[in-house]
Amino acid sequence: MHIHILGICGTLMGSIALLARELGHEVSGSDENVYPPMSTQLETAGIRLASPYTEANVPKDADLIVIGNAGLPRGNPAVEAVLNRRMPYTSGAEWIGRYVLQGRWVIAVAGTHGKTTTTSMIAWILEYSGMNPGFLIGGIPGNFQESARLGKDPFFVIEADEYDTSYFDRRSKFLHYRPMTAVLNNLEYDHADIFPDLAAIQNQFHLLVRSIPGKGLIVHPAADDNLREVLDRGCWTPTLGFANKPEENASITGELKQPDAGKFEVILEDQSVGTVQWSLSGRHNMHNALAAIGATRHAGIKPEQAVEALCQFKNVKRRMELIFESAGVMIYDDFAHHPSAIISTLDGLRKKVGKETILAIIEPGSHTMKKGTHKNTLPDSVNDADHVIWFEPDNLQWDLRSALRTTRQRVSGDIDEIISWAVALCQTAPIHIVIMSNSGFAGMHRRLISQLTGR
Repeated sequence: MHIHILGICGTLMGSIALLARELGHEVSGSDENVYPPMSTQLETAGIRLASPYTEANVPKDADLIVIGNAGLPRGNPAVEAVLNRRMPYTSGAEWIGRYVLQGRWVIAVAGTHGKTTTTSMIAWILEYSGMNPGFLIGGIPGNFQESARLGKDPFFVIEADEYDTSYFDRRSKFLHYRPMTAVLNNLEYDHADIFPDLAAIQNQFHLLVRSIPGKGLIVHPAADDNLREVLDRGCWTPTLGFANKPEENASITGELKQPDAGKFEVILEDQSVGTVQWSLSGRHNMHNALAAIGATRHAGIKPEQAVEALCQFKNVKRRMELIFESAGVMIYDDFAHHPSAIISTLDGLRKKVGKETILAIIEPGSHTMKKGTHKNTLPDSVNDADHVIWFEPDNLQWDLRSALRTTRQRVSGDIDEIISWAVALCQTAPIHIVIMSNSGFAGMHRRLISQLTGR
């Protein structure tokens, strides 16, 4: 079968392309924005890419069109070509649920933050324990060479997004996955372009809860009130809570041995099962680890072995990924695009580097950021940084400059000006530059490194 994927460079759709290729299908795709790391991964796999979205770039001989979500509404030339030709089509989430997940023990990771990292941790723990799990991860995991594979064991680990499925299916993607084990990592208001308020997201999460078998397991943070409200609406599945020690009502807790969470002890039902020591930082990553240990325990992995695996865990690309280091200048690529994620990321880095200078360069690229939903909390989310530069895109729907409250936060809509400011600040080395964006950021990372190296 020839499957053509619209939106193939998205994290979900690119992974679908790899799975379809592994199943033996001929796979091609088209997209508007083609950039690494997904474009590189697809090219390495020999999957043909076409850009932009046009009628001509939709092959007439395709047997099935898989339509992504981002940038693919009615009116898109490729979508209109599919409809006018009356070609068979489906959504990415529905294709996975129907052709990949049937008959598998699905471990799904949902939540506002940490999905990609936690999914990667679970897949790695299973792999380290001698299994060969299938997985679909919304990024490039450090312990694997690809973001998705079918695997040979019953277990399939999948990043379960609450974003809607497609222009023709407004349900959250995770409702197609029907997990046996579900991690609900956290829940905050996000995706303002889709959900009018937090209650609307909670409704989707409760639909997910209603789909989990009575013999399954729900792993969740014990102290998350938004998730507690979801579970209180009705839950027919055993639950397992995790938290910082000594919070109550948690079966798995983590006790910090280093302030930056680079080392912590894991305690299960009042008994120590080992200490994780790794290169990651931030309490959010400790929480991700506790959730992963709880989920893999349900799959039969001893917590002690899970702790061993996490000591060798390599983080996902674009999650505080150190991409440059020279002459006291460190540059990190990070995906954070929500106030809570920015806070936890910078807090972890501050505890790791002490009094050394931190510069945060942030692109408010998500729909929620552009709409100004978090404009009152964004300025304080960067308190752990010494300097902050905000990129102001043309389509920002609120006044970013007026929201800032300190002179150490600057705003510019010019990438070259931002790079110039950053290079000047590098005279105060050692300096840690964290570039936060959920897009290619107009090549910001590469251009800044080029300026610093004189290339």
